[in-house]
Amino acid sequence: MKQEHQSTVWVTGLTVVTILLVGVLIGKGWDRTGYASENYEELQIFAEVLSQVKKHYVEETKMQDLVHGAVRGMLAGLDPHSSYMTLDMYKEMQVETKGEFGGLGIQIGIKDNRLTVIAPIEDTPAFAAGIQAGDVIAKVGDTPTKDLTLMEAVQKMRGPKGTAVTLTVLREGTKKPLVYEITRDTIKIQSVRGKVIGGNTGYVRITQFQEQTPDDLSDTLETLKEQNIQSLILDLRNNPGGLLTAAVGVSEQFLKSGKLIVSIKGRNGREDEYRARANGNTLEYPMIVLINHGSASASEIVAAAMQDWGKAVILGTTSFGKGSVQTILPLSDGSGLRLTTAKYYTPEGESIHNIGVKPDIVVDPKATAKVKETASTEEEDAKAEDTVALSQKPAQDAGEEKSEDKKKNDNDVPPDDIQLQKALELLKTWKVFKQLRPAA
Repeated sequence: MKQEHQSTVWVTGLTVVTILLVGVLIGKGWDRTGYASENYEELQIFAEVLSQVKKHYVEETKMQDLVHGAVRGMLAGLDPHSSYMTLDMYKEMQVETKGEFGGLGIQIGIKDNRLTVIAPIEDTPAFAAGIQAGDVIAKVGDTPTKDLTLMEAVQKMRGPKGTAVTLTVLREGTKKPLVYEITRDTIKIQSVRGKVIGGNTGYVRITQFQEQTPDDLSDTLETLKEQNIQSLILDLRNNPGGLLTAAVGVSEQFLKSGKLIVSIKGRNGREDEYRARANGNTLEYPMIVLINHGSASASEIVAAAMQDWGKAVILGTTSFGKGSVQTILPLSDGSGLRLTTAKYYTPEGESIHNIGVKPDIVVDPKATAKVKETASTEEEDAKAEDTVALSQKPAQDAGEEKSEDKKKNDNDVPPDDIQLQKALELLKTWKVFKQLRPAA
């Protein structure tokens, strides 16, 4: 299996201009590249603008600030996901992939040229405040987000624990902007959680793809196997993604060795394939994967691989649709470059960029909300009748009470989680049909 590369190159300040003008860029991990003569005029214009701003701008400017501003503008013009990271931002990014960082607990991206919440992270200030996947962040404090890069927006939402920030949010179906004042906290992410529901169904929730996620998943699955589970639900809802290697490491725990998980195609026809490695622990349970609009990037890699290989039924709503790969390139001064270097493709060769993974079974909580509302009165009447009927029955013996309590514990599913309820029902039906035998 081929892996992503990290390159260490770049120079800043006056050195950048000098090197660009002589037409050669040399760096560790990069080939010596000669600029064609037709590019010289554009580079000369850049140097002239830099010189004129330095000499004549109304206020004194620092060369470093000018160059950094030019770099940010250059990357912002490429796509919403490429960006320049200052030294502090680069350090924070490295910490974040390890599962702990300071802020609100929101994963954001650019959707239709607007700063959009991919997903709030569970058990964080943003999640508790009511921020939802799909919310458009119009302002951070008093600053409109339309002119901010993705990394600049992240930086404004980060801050010391205990400090507050105000977000102005636009939400579909809401006429007026919503204003949230949220207190920052230290965000610690437990990327994998698991339990048994419905008696014998393993439920695994992955909140983000971090360095330790594949190992944590392996440990969680082993624990569930010891509890004799017969089926599995993998919940990737509101999972904004993370590391490509983590997505591969998760997928290969469900696929046989050699199966293609994802292919990465960059410029000049270069293609890298990531295939499952032999791990001797491939699981063979009936399986359902839950996704929604907050499932993005690495989540979509896993869901698409499960779908294309017929390993699992995908249930929920269409995912976010982020099918590009960003490589983090450390720069010589300790800052970093987040650059879109490729697009990824599913095992069947499809790109889901701006399209998303489409579920096999669509279960939309919003679409069923009205139906549920209409049925609520009838349900209340039914519950009232059940209560009367129960009060007329003779008391149960101790054994029956324990059995009833066990049933409640086994079905530890939130009553308003329609997608999870549907997944559990389908897995139980799956087992029933599997046991059917044709008549003699």
